[in-house]
Amino acid sequence: MAAALSLPTALAPPPAAAQPSGFSGYYLNLWTQVGSSVLSPSSGSGFNRFRLMWTGDAGPAGLDVGYEHTLALREPGTLGAQFFTAAAATGTGGDWLSLGGDIEEGGGIHWRHRIDRLSLRFDLGENADLVIGRQPVSWATTLFLTPSDPFSPFDPADPFREYRAGVDAARLRYYRGAFTQLEVVARPARVGLAGDLTMTLLGRATSNYAGWDLGVWAGIVHDTFGASASVSGAVGLWALRAEAAVRDLDDRLVVRSTVGLDRTFAIARRDLYVVIEYQRDGLGANSADGLIAAASSRAFTQGEMQVLGRDVGALQLSYQLHPLLSGGALLLGSLRDGSMLLGPSLSYSVSQSVGFRLGAFTGVGVGAVMEGGLPRLRSEYGSVPRFLYSSMNFFF
Repeated sequence: MAAALSLPTALAPPPAAAQPSGFSGYYLNLWTQVGSSVLSPSSGSGFNRFRLMWTGDAGPAGLDVGYEHTLALREPGTLGAQFFTAAAATGTGGDWLSLGGDIEEGGGIHWRHRIDRLSLRFDLGENADLVIGRQPVSWATTLFLTPSDPFSPFDPADPFREYRAGVDAARLRYYRGAFTQLEVVARPARVGLAGDLTMTLLGRATSNYAGWDLGVWAGIVHDTFGASASVSGAVGLWALRAEAAVRDLDDRLVVRSTVGLDRTFAIARRDLYVVIEYQRDGLGANSADGLIAAASSRAFTQGEMQVLGRDVGALQLSYQLHPLLSGGALLLGSLRDGSMLLGPSLSYSVSQSVGFRLGAFTGVGVGAVMEGGLPRLRSEYGSVPRFLYSSMNFFF
């Protein structure tokens, strides 16, 4: 599982609009309680992420640095906070540069560190810039299920998406007017257990026509052909977002596509935000019998797949209960096997820099069974155990 939950921003401003220099930071404290399942006994766990960031500019050049430590405390052989963070370690598809690693692992402790940002930006005149190094790159148009984002897509079920994982790349951007942008991204990566080196080299163009944002990209993704098209705009009071990608994997062309609608409703003088998405993924499994194969496929190990099924839907509801309190509910469902992942949550804004969240996840559907000492999935989400969590975010 891996998508961004945020409204799209306007097209990027010219590179002259640099970020203010200085330090900032982020700390996440997460506690979980996971119910028992065929895959894991019940357990409690803790997870901590501490992150320091610095940006600075010197004339036409700028430096962006982000360094973080993560500490997971859980019983060996249990899921714990790994439910959220397992994808974070591999979601980039593999770092080319080794800028981190394990500090301590064993005895229920997993302490890691990683330089998640380390990039230099060079302004090439008023309408172009070049960024080299570890940096976030997002080409998503839809909000949860994003098959056209070839770099580091989010897990659609993960509520902790404050920062997108950086990837090692060189990115050249040219701004042709206020609404048109051209860019080229070159990204080497090491994927799989063997750390095989692959190359992603893509060219992208985005523009606006008659109020609709349009985008296309093409090139190679992890050494094989890929292309994509996207569109977003307004249909009445609804925002429409759609993206589709074509990939050449294992000697076959595969189409991956998502279409979504979102809108804000005024109910009892409060805002209700609704997101609906549907994805048909040619890389996904046709039935439960193919889920294990999808999870071990090349596309999944490269970090390209967010879900395992062929047809998946997402529904997100967010309601403002109070200016400081909001409630939400996420539903991810496999339209092939009928299983669902339900995720209600409550978020409270303690201050401008401190937030508190309570939430839960539970799977609905046919659970996994053990056959010959190995688990067999009988639905995509039916094996997800009951999962309760509380978290506190600090920004400084």
